[in-house]
Amino acid sequence: MQTIQASTYPVHFQKDSYKELSSLIKEKAYSSLFILVDENTMTHCYSKFIPFLDTDTRIEVIEIEPGEEFKNLQTSAGVWNALSELDADRKSLLITLGGGVITDLGGFIASTFKRGIDFVNIPTTLLSMVDASVGGKTGIDLGVLKNQIGLFSNPKMVIVDTDYLTTLSDREVRSGMAEIIKYGLTYDIKLLQEVKESKNHNFNDLVFKSIQIKNTVVLEDPKENGLRKILNFGHTIGHAIESYFLENPNKEKLTHGEAISIGMICECYISYQLLNLQNKKVDSAKELILSIFDKVQILAEDFDPIIALLKHDKKNVAGQVNFVLLNDFEDCQLDCKVPNDLIIESLEYYNS
Repeated sequence: MQTIQASTYPVHFQKDSYKELSSLIKEKAYSSLFILVDENTMTHCYSKFIPFLDTDTRIEVIEIEPGEEFKNLQTSAGVWNALSELDADRKSLLITLGGGVITDLGGFIASTFKRGIDFVNIPTTLLSMVDASVGGKTGIDLGVLKNQIGLFSNPKMVIVDTDYLTTLSDREVRSGMAEIIKYGLTYDIKLLQEVKESKNHNFNDLVFKSIQIKNTVVLEDPKENGLRKILNFGHTIGHAIESYFLENPNKEKLTHGEAISIGMICECYISYQLLNLQNKKVDSAKELILSIFDKVQILAEDFDPIIALLKHDKKNVAGQVNFVLLNDFEDCQLDCKVPNDLIIESLEYYNS
């Protein structure tokens, strides 16, 4: 897989990419290297990565607890303090080695520490490879509200090594498939057929094509003023569901992809009701998604609290919830207004 050039940084692939990282470290003459991991990536990924890091520069590892519930200001403060105690300076480099939480949080921490130090993303999950590590978004959650605090800040480099995918559970692999399906529904329908054929777990082509799509969109609209909003398809309802299941002690937490898969089914249904998306295409999208993701029980009593969480979506303007919907596959309509009763109807469609 050839290098993909993003706006200010390259996305390198597979084992040769570590040579590029070593060259960057030497060229920039970093004073120290800090590797941000969580307990999972420390156990399963660090030993795969460290033999490829060819440098004499001082290396320190900072480990945090895994999970979306730790993607917050308290964790950030802990890492900032660790950086200070370990004598990080403005010539230090932070390497994020992990999934979406690590890349989002690590990029935010690096971009704010001493008004900004360089960072490199090494995503280790399918979700972070195809989405979180590319595009320049960094951030943390505010309570259970997703990505409320953050900034646009580009890494110096992204390294995508699909060998890390062998460390994942099937559930985590499925979580990443949701974002790939999103690219198929909104941008390149051919991806959906490749998703159907990907059960041999050879994800190289899917990962490469997904990153190509996201990079193309981000290059045209880096700050999400127009086209980039299509990458939020399924996320308006999906993020609200993810937050609700995170804060409700009676619910099992969902992965990001599980929540977004529900959101895509609901938003396909809403697209059928409000726009021109054919009913048979809604059903085909639902069938594909439910062939990958287990059905989640969403009770009628859950509907109102989920809708209440929609008011915190980042696309909202003047208190109005804005949806990305589909006129057709590969044809998105931005900034759509959706009545609450239709949102409830879409959740009922998911349940049916």
